[in-house]
Amino acid sequence: MNQLFSSLLTLSLLTTLSASADSWPQYRGPRGDGISSESIPSTLPTEGPKCVWKVPINGGFSSFAISGDKVFTLMSREADGENSESCIALDAKTGKELWATRTGRAKYRGGADSGAENNKGGDGPRSTPAVDGDRVYVYSADMVLTCLDAGSGKVIWSKEILKDFAGRTIAWESAMCPVIEGKLVCVVGGGAGQSILAFNKDTGEVAWKTGDELMTHATPVVATLHGVRQIICFVQSGLLALAPESGKELWRQTFPYKVSTASLPVIGNNVVLCTAGYEVGGAGYEISKTDGSLSTKELWRAKGNKSVASLWSPPVYRDGFVYGMISFKQFGNGPLKCVDLKTGAVKWERDGFCAGNVLLCGDKLIALADDGQVVIVKASPDSYQELSRFKALEGKCWTTPALADGKLYVRSTKEGACFDLGSGK
Repeated sequence: MNQLFSSLLTLSLLTTLSASADSWPQYRGPRGDGISSESIPSTLPTEGPKCVWKVPINGGFSSFAISGDKVFTLMSREADGENSESCIALDAKTGKELWATRTGRAKYRGGADSGAENNKGGDGPRSTPAVDGDRVYVYSADMVLTCLDAGSGKVIWSKEILKDFAGRTIAWESAMCPVIEGKLVCVVGGGAGQSILAFNKDTGEVAWKTGDELMTHATPVVATLHGVRQIICFVQSGLLALAPESGKELWRQTFPYKVSTASLPVIGNNVVLCTAGYEVGGAGYEISKTDGSLSTKELWRAKGNKSVASLWSPPVYRDGFVYGMISFKQFGNGPLKCVDLKTGAVKWERDGFCAGNVLLCGDKLIALADDGQVVIVKASPDSYQELSRFKALEGKCWTTPALADGKLYVRSTKEGACFDLGSGK
């Protein structure tokens, strides 16, 4: 029975993750790793690529999810006399709003719209929707998991984790994105014995619940290590890997927590990178398999805020190295870095990016700096090699770009935009 369930889960997973070229269905793409299979040109026009559309989008650091002819994100919006989180659907070709649905309560804590300034806790929602077929899944700041109809925005089912599962929130509230794995949608945040929850994505029924872990702001990652599919959660005790079909613990690794952990784990060649700010720093852990059991070994540890400490921006992995805006509160001038994943050594860094985010397309990085600059950089450990750049947005850009069918989707605290990058080598 377990073998049959595993086979069905794998088949469902392959169906879910075999995203077409016009799809970027969740935070950081089809596999949640920030890597695109598309090819983009090495150089762009001096004036920048064609802007397909640009529209006002109020408050928030939610990224875009793209499926077919629709684009989804979260924003702050007045609803029923209060400031609310709303999931909106835009036409992928025109940027026209198709529908908006209130999905949670929103708070403003102040903060400027300039990326060079600290945001003093966050402006609006920071979670990104996940799209699967004709449904959209949203995990709000106040930990309400909602399933919406992608065509109309109608609520299909909803779960209040704080109320119904003895949830325990954290400072600045949840920024976690829902994670779809086969027939399941997973979140963290419940109480004792149910801190990690998996729901049937169609019905909302609990598939399994487990653990007494305290949540962080980091989104879980789904990966296959040594042939074993697993959901890796970055909780306050460290890393915890669970079997998707049952929630059974596969391995765990302690890692310090202080104030906030927001950058999700990054995985390459069976090595998992942990990174956090507030003097915690980073570490690389190798995952091994012996006699059917998985275990971890620390390869390196870099303490403090200087070398491998990321406030919230997760890097991407390519050929033994990670690339990303790895810095702690260097607002306005934080660097883009290349780090050796097996040693933690910084190979190069270039200032001027701050706490934006990157994607990887083949051997090129698409870096969205916090001031709205999009920069194309060669993904090479040898040196920083800038290929192109253009000014894409006004406002503060602490979101992850999305790429689908040659179109780059970016947003800030003020606006969202789509640019046609085309394809090339």
